[in-house]
Amino acid sequence: MVKNIRRFGAFIDIGSGITGLLHIEDISVSRIKSPEERFFVGQKIKVMIKSIDKENNRIVLSYKELLGNWEDNIQDFQEKMIVAGTVKEADQYKNGLFIELKPNLVGLAEYKDGFRYGQKVKVYIKKIIKDKKKIKLLIV
Repeated sequence: MVKNIRRFGAFIDIGSGITGLLHIEDISVSRIKSPEERFFVGQKIKVMIKSIDKENNRIVLSYKELLGNWEDNIQDFQEKMIVAGTVKEADQYKNGLFIELKPNLVGLAEYKDGFRYGQKVKVYIKKIIKDKKKIKLLIV
């Protein structure tokens, strides 16, 4: 159960009063600004133990590994589909916008001005390149 949320991660009670840290980078493949985008205090979630540091009494957890890999998640999508997504970030050279289709699946849309982090958009799946694990999108 989520016990506490901080900007860098969430503290999770994994049972018997034992708490582990779920770092923000272990929550999702997509970049998120805060764990509050995915969780709330009191929420019951499943996590995986990533490491145990007995010397410092620390348990590091992961959530994203339980969300399926790229191959599992892409099966819900096909080329020429129009689907909902969330803007996650712009490429630094304005080559594109990263759009989250699922918590563990992100595609790249052609860059357009005026879109902001967290904005919901509809995208057209232009191309799925399975061997490179890439998805090319168009914002519609």
